[in-house]
Amino acid sequence: MSHKRSSPLRATDDAVIAKGAVRRGRTLLALSLVLLAVAIGWMLGGSPVGHFRSIEDKRRFLAAYTRAFAQLPQAERITDVRTRFGMVRVYRFASARPDEIPLLLLPGRAAPTPVWADNLPGLLARGPVYAIDLLGEPGMSIQDTPITSTSDQAAWLHDVLAQLPDAELHVVGLSIGGWTAMNLAVHEPAKIATLTLIEPVFVFANLTVEAIVRSIPASVPWVPRRFRDGFNSWTAGGAPVSHDPVADMIEAGMSTYSLALPPPGLVDAAGISALTIPTLVILAGDSPMHDAGAAAVTAKRLLRNGTVKIYPGTSHAISGERPADLAADIAAHAAARGTAPAASPRH
Repeated sequence: MSHKRSSPLRATDDAVIAKGAVRRGRTLLALSLVLLAVAIGWMLGGSPVGHFRSIEDKRRFLAAYTRAFAQLPQAERITDVRTRFGMVRVYRFASARPDEIPLLLLPGRAAPTPVWADNLPGLLARGPVYAIDLLGEPGMSIQDTPITSTSDQAAWLHDVLAQLPDAELHVVGLSIGGWTAMNLAVHEPAKIATLTLIEPVFVFANLTVEAIVRSIPASVPWVPRRFRDGFNSWTAGGAPVSHDPVADMIEAGMSTYSLALPPPGLVDAAGISALTIPTLVILAGDSPMHDAGAAAVTAKRLLRNGTVKIYPGTSHAISGERPADLAADIAAHAAARGTAPAASPRH
């Protein structure tokens, strides 16, 4: 082994990369299991588009969604935007600083707009906010055409951005919403002023083996609720999730809605490296979903115009654990980009 003098940071990075390589075989095996589970779920769902499994299931989810949504500030405007793949629910929340470039919030899996309840007050202090329910996920958006590729997943979101009157938007994604944001930037970067990725999955690191294995029973609708609550609590560092309106909404979505989306894979590294969009990556130091250190190393290596932060002592539920810090970091990141250009005419 060479003992040439080297940077301590480089040595640390190399160690992290080597550690990740050792786990790669186990990760691939676990991924094959989750792909099998997804395939079985699709066959049982029997539809090429995401849907609630029954009228009663939809009613149960909507009741939970309504209770969770009651925690949010009042929306200035609610719009259903037609895209090539279905109708997308878009909420706009007004701010005392209306001239700032708006944020566009993309939530996580089975966690539509009300998941931002703890974050909206701080984010609205910076400027206006749009929040959407992801297409093909439980929420108010309605998928009516199959989504079969990463290009399709970028296309429907691009359709939404194209119909908003704002010339630019600061796109903020949480968990799978972080993947959705980066996938959009790689395929359809128009109108994106900046990216902020909060605990993004499948962008800079694969899921841990434990995360994949634990997610399988939580994804099966007829498995008792305690398994889904247990998984959601595990992702949140052991925090209790029962009797919380947002947690109840997430559990209702997981147990009543059949996804028909292609399983996400790591975003193309070459596509990430080609981006010049200012990108802020915020990772949870104690995330159970991926190795935050390895993800940070990869993010720093791939991003040409990136800033990477790790919040020590936080879990995958970082948005509820550190809302003030997130609001401050997002505001600073947006401010560094500059002020808003003139909006396009409203239609």
